[in-house]
Amino acid sequence: MSVLSESLILHKTVKKHYLSLARGTECQVTYVWIDKTKEHLQCKTRTLNKEPAGIRDIPEWDTFWTDGDPTEVILIPVRMFRDPFTLDPNKLVLCEVLDSKRDPIGGHQRSHCVKVMEEVKQFEPWFGMEQEYMLFGLDGKPFGWSPQGCPLTGVSCAVGITKVYGRDICICHYRACLYAGVMICGTNAEALASQWEFQVGPCEGTESGDHLWMARYILHRVCEDFGVVASLDAKPFRQSVYTSGCHTNFSTKEMRSEGGLLYIEEAIRRLSRRHSQHLRVYDPRGGADNMSRLCSQSLTSSYDEFSAAAARRNVSVRIPDHVSRRGCGYFEDRRPAANCDPYSVMRALIETCLLGATGEDDDEEKDTATF
Repeated sequence: MSVLSESLILHKTVKKHYLSLARGTECQVTYVWIDKTKEHLQCKTRTLNKEPAGIRDIPEWDTFWTDGDPTEVILIPVRMFRDPFTLDPNKLVLCEVLDSKRDPIGGHQRSHCVKVMEEVKQFEPWFGMEQEYMLFGLDGKPFGWSPQGCPLTGVSCAVGITKVYGRDICICHYRACLYAGVMICGTNAEALASQWEFQVGPCEGTESGDHLWMARYILHRVCEDFGVVASLDAKPFRQSVYTSGCHTNFSTKEMRSEGGLLYIEEAIRRLSRRHSQHLRVYDPRGGADNMSRLCSQSLTSSYDEFSAAAARRNVSVRIPDHVSRRGCGYFEDRRPAANCDPYSVMRALIETCLLGATGEDDDEEKDTATF
């Protein structure tokens, strides 16, 4: 029997006994941070003498990268959540990772994103992110699928045991996020059986990235309990045209106000001139993941050509139909991959749409927006 198999048969009621033991005023705080890959998460837990009232009550902590690099790094707490696994008064805390000179390390983008958001705070930028993911068994095969493959595909929001697999995981993740204080606002089944989506937001500024990363952490922890793997791979099942994205909704107070459609259209025109620059930061491999994902199939757009339209989903940027009819609201950038760094995505949107960033290929990109 494999170590993984032995781990999964551990009796869960035994764990419940220890979690029910009486305790004093101490509080367990689990520090969560993004690793060097900018895709995966790490964590470790310490005891505080009492429950922290806020993020300022949680001390910094030293650690080291776990890939053999002996360099010490500093964990800086930036946002606190309730712990849905060990329950109150215990906490989860999202951390930035700094080097000994207190500079961001490993390509971490949060501090850069914070600086950019500070420059545009008068615009009150809101973000909402739609995180798609796929469930796999420990054998590496899609969770619940028969040896013949996926029985039915292409139907989002499906219902029925022959059409969706893993709904219990989706429900438990949702409830755990609500308990933690994550700003999760919805969930649904996706096109592939065992493929799901949850939405975070709307949040202002960097907050959306913080809540998405913690929602990802909670997802992986819930999956540990169920003995399955949650994949954020942009192309989780190579034999299928269906992919996983992190569609990002964006608006400013001008876009949300009467006449805001004009601001939305101007922002999209700016995006059309920096298509390739955005794709380079919309997945952690400089655009390589999106190159296989954005193939103009299964409601995806072209990797090579920018496109935008109202009430269409096979485009780079979509204006929802209700926004088009009301004349204000938000737009949806459908290009970010499921494994994107949300801080990089938000920073790119701000720099292009609000700070007027330009690029070397401004004159080369083709604008195919049709409003």
